[in-house]
Formats: sequence, structure tokens, C-alpha cells
Amino acid sequence: MARYHIETYGCTANRGESRQIERALRDGGHHPAEGPAEADVAILNTCTVVEKTERNMLRRAEELDAETPADLVVTGCMALAQGEEFAQADLEAEVLHWDEVPEYVRNGECPTTTPDTEPILDGVVGILPIARGCMSDCSYCITKQATGRIDSPPVDENVEKARALVHAGAKEIRITGQDTGVYGWDRNQGESLLPELLERICDIDGEFRVRVGMANPKGVHGVREELARVFAENEEIYDFLHAPVQSGSDDVLADMRRQHEVSEYVEVVETFDEHLEEWTLSTDFIVGFPTETDRDFQQTMALLRETRPEKINVTRFSKRPNTDAADMKGLGGTVKKERSSAMTDLKMEVMDEVYESMVGDVRSVLLTEDGTDESLVGYDRAYRQVAIPGAETAGAEVGDTVDAEITGHNTVYALGELA
Repeated sequence: MARYHIETYGCTANRGESRQIERALRDGGHHPAEGPAEADVAILNTCTVVEKTERNMLRRAEELDAETPADLVVTGCMALAQGEEFAQADLEAEVLHWDEVPEYVRNGECPTTTPDTEPILDGVVGILPIARGCMSDCSYCITKQATGRIDSPPVDENVEKARALVHAGAKEIRITGQDTGVYGWDRNQGESLLPELLERICDIDGEFRVRVGMANPKGVHGVREELARVFAENEEIYDFLHAPVQSGSDDVLADMRRQHEVSEYVEVVETFDEHLEEWTLSTDFIVGFPTETDRDFQQTMALLRETRPEKINVTRFSKRPNTDAADMKGLGGTVKKERSSAMTDLKMEVMDEVYESMVGDVRSVLLTEDGTDESLVGYDRAYRQVAIPGAETAGAEVGDTVDAEITGHNTVYALGELA
């Protein structure tokens, strides 16, 4: 039996795929190594979302190739979209699709079933990838070359996976995918099955919460009323939606081939505002797309001020090989840096206001991870992060749901004490 070492980079979907690889390996009788130097096989699950990440992946692959005495397997988005990069780096590595990795490690041998058949959890967090791929054709995106079009397992199958996670002790289920909003489009004539899936998961017996991962505005827009109702009627679901708009300019969105318009994103936000008393909007912005003018950028800043998203990912445009946007004449680095800085300043202002408004409230917080110095960290119903110093000393544990009075904040998370 092999000893394996897995490293995962990138999104929650990647982490979910690594968990499935590890589950298959453990079911086959293989065991984790203490580190890459002790492994028979090292598995690198890669990300390639921006150029800096690509360079980091190549560097880490070279390090593992030198550190690991046996086999190196490279999988994930960069491996599938840019496998030739690893070949040109003169690495002794196998480049494989993630679901081919367990068979490669088994080397043609039949798996040996072990008693360890429970789902693999990240502490008390269970990761549930509900589908792979998306329905978008964004001009700047290299990930689609690795993931392809949406491939949705049936609702029943995902519900049973969620049930297994709850039975294994998951207190939080993170629903993930390249685009959760279009889950089921391939099965349901272009309409999302996400609301049905969420309702079915919430019917599972047990105490747990559900966080819905990234859902592009186009997929959500068509079911926004139904989806917001499901959120409002099921207390198991965090009142949190990650809908990446990327730009406040319809002209730039068209050049990005993002499928949605700004007005559709705003309508999604307004619908959730109508159904939920308090909720967290998360979104992404790409700054410095090649066709972005100063007017376009000001429209994006105006959209940020209008919709006040509380979690904001700001990314400077980075050309990805073999994408249409790579052939566009780019903006200068100084322009991108200045716009990124301005947007980040506004982002911090909005986040500071949100966490400041929480001070003095008592919040129900699900504790999901250890912090520092006997503190525990968790999330309230709106998926706002709360750190509670001294919680362990007071007898609280990861997995507990506690009442915490918010006593302060540091802009990106709240500080509290057990109530």
C-alpha cells in the first residue's frame, strides 16, 4: 500500500476534490505520509486563476519533485489547462485529471476496502462539491479549459452525500462548485435545481448549517425569488450569497463575456434584501481589464457603493494563456495598481462599517476552528466571522453553537465574548 501526501491550492471546490481523492485512496488501503519526503506519491492539486498563482504552482511542483523520492502527480486546474507548462519545466511528474489520480496510485491493482468508510471532514466542516464545470465562456478564464461544461449529479445523490457528512459529524456543510447557481441546468432545461437541493438538504435530521458557495449572477437571477425564499424559510442556511459581478460596466461585462448585465446583479441583491432582514453579500471585481476605461472603473466603484457588499475580492486583471483576453492590449501596471488600491480602500471602508455596526449585539455563532491563545473562531447567521478570545478556557469547543456578545472588531472580523 502507498503512503501519499496531498497539497491543495485554490478554491473550496479544489479542496473538495482533494478530499474525494483522499477518500478513494483510504478506501483502497493507502495511508497519509507525515510529509512529502516520507511519501511514495506526492499529489499537487493546482490552481491557475492568475499569473502569480501559476508561477507559484510551477515552483512548488519543482520543490516537490526534488523533495519526494518517489512519484509526483500534478492535478487540478493548471494541470488540465496548462499541462505543457509542467512538461517544459522538465519535471518527472504525471499530469492527470483529479478523478484519475486514485487509479494511478493503485497502479491497476484492485482497491482494498477498509473499515474507514466515513466521509473525510475538515474538522467539523464538510465540503460538498455539487457539480463540476460551468455554463460560462468568459474571455479571460482559463479554468473552464480544465473543468468543461456543467456536469450535475442528481439531487438525490447530492442529498445522500450531505446526509453522510452530517452523520459523520459535520456541523457546517459548504456547498461548492465552479458555479453553484447553474447546478442542474444540464438536467432541468436550463433552470437551476439549487433551490430544490437546498430544501432537501435542510430536511436532513441533525444540527448543522449550510453555506452556499460561488454562484454567478446569471444562474441565480432566473431563480432569485425562489432561492431567496428558501434562504428565508430555512434557518440552517447561512444568510450569505457569493455572486461575483466582476465589473459595474455593461460594456466591460460584454467584453468579458460574463452573460449577466449589471441590472441583473442588482435585481438579485434587491430580491435578497426584500426576503432577508440581515444577510451578507459577497462579490468579486476584476480591476484593469484591457478594455476598462476610467468611466467604466467609476461605474464599478459606484456599484460597490450602491450595493455595499460586505465581502469583496479585488483582483487585478492577469492575462491567462490560450484565452481570448490574452490577445487584447493590456492596461499599464500603474493604472491597474492605482485602481486596485482605490477599490481596496473603499472595500475596507464598507467592511469597517459592517463590523462596527455589530458591536454590542449578541450573536449566535457556530464555532468551526481554533484560533490563537485559547480563542475559537466561527460564523454568525450572516456568515460574518467572529473570534472569541478565551472561549476554550471557558469550556467551549469547535462544533458548539454559542451566544457571543460582539465587543469589537478589526475591520475584517468581529471580536466577541461568550454571553
